[in-house]
Amino acid sequence: MSKRKETEYIHGSHHTTKDQYGSLTPPIYQTSTFSFERAEIGEDRFAGNDAGFVYSRMGNPTVKAFEERMATAEGADQALAFGSGMGAIAAALLSQLKSGEHVIVSDGIYGATYRLLEEFSSRYNIASSYVDMNGQTALVETITPNTKMLFVETPINPTMKMTDIRAVAEFAKKHDLLLAVDNTFATPYLQRPLELGAHLVVHSATKYISGHGDVIAGVVAGNTPVMKDIHSYAQKNLGAILGPFDAWLLLRGMKTLAVRMDRHCSNAKKIADRLQTHPSVDRVLYPGNPQFTDYDLAKKQMHKSGAMISFYLNGGKDEAFTFLNHLKMIPLAVSLGDAETLIEHPASMTHASIPAGVRQEMGITDNLIRLSVGLEHYVDIWSDIKQALKRLD
Repeated sequence: MSKRKETEYIHGSHHTTKDQYGSLTPPIYQTSTFSFERAEIGEDRFAGNDAGFVYSRMGNPTVKAFEERMATAEGADQALAFGSGMGAIAAALLSQLKSGEHVIVSDGIYGATYRLLEEFSSRYNIASSYVDMNGQTALVETITPNTKMLFVETPINPTMKMTDIRAVAEFAKKHDLLLAVDNTFATPYLQRPLELGAHLVVHSATKYISGHGDVIAGVVAGNTPVMKDIHSYAQKNLGAILGPFDAWLLLRGMKTLAVRMDRHCSNAKKIADRLQTHPSVDRVLYPGNPQFTDYDLAKKQMHKSGAMISFYLNGGKDEAFTFLNHLKMIPLAVSLGDAETLIEHPASMTHASIPAGVRQEMGITDNLIRLSVGLEHYVDIWSDIKQALKRLD
């Protein structure tokens, strides 16, 4: 029986018949290794003839339960869990790219992804080009005989810029390129890149998938055979794995993903509307605002508009810091997708290591603020923002 996604997040692939005691919740298999009743069983498992577990770096029942839940959520054949979102991104890239090859990346990409790609260039001779993925001309001009992959982040952190995944997927197919999409901001509840033609989806599961700010984790989801490469290279050999307790916390978080995202999105729309008309705010970047550049694409590609808002204050760094320093309830902290509303200053925090000139080209100026709208009552969120903005009068 096919289930709607809200149901899949709760029931997923785990059934009580899989546990000897009928546990409704997947048990935490907090073990590093697994014993064999006979030597022949160990031989078969290492040879790949037996699907049982061997060593938790190579697979763990609790981690597998989470991976299966994420594969279902993204409509993938398989998902693999990693120790962080950056671990997942590194796994997706390094498993597919070799020295001398080239990847085309969304311009304005997340700061840590940008730094990772620059490291790849200097250390491993893997070249990167940053282009507007919505411009077919730019893609055609950038592609080389060594181009193997397209890496898209949509919406982009923190400018919310959208990429038309289906259009880029058609370009990738035409040129025999692999397409990977960072779906962290949208989650599978709002956007399903594989259905639009992508080959791989990556997440920082630290964010909305967890939803509680108590896990560092990442996920790569996709279809065979590309996932086999990621499993053998990145999980088994590099060992950037997720632990069983963190996997259990993520399984718990998945059960409430849909209801949390509904509340996140509802709150964000109310806050974005109020920011839009505030005299101390120059411009709001939110996919659900009709004034937003990519509003039509967001409506077409996403189920809802998300819960991330960025906005430019009138003024510069001094005004930004004055505003941030006068917030009373909202924590000044990086990360996003928590129950708590979080706020940060990208130019001096998440994107500080990017050269100033590159940041300016990305639209990350000193007066830009990023807001992750939480689950509190929207009136309380807005009251705190409003009283801090009043300091700029």
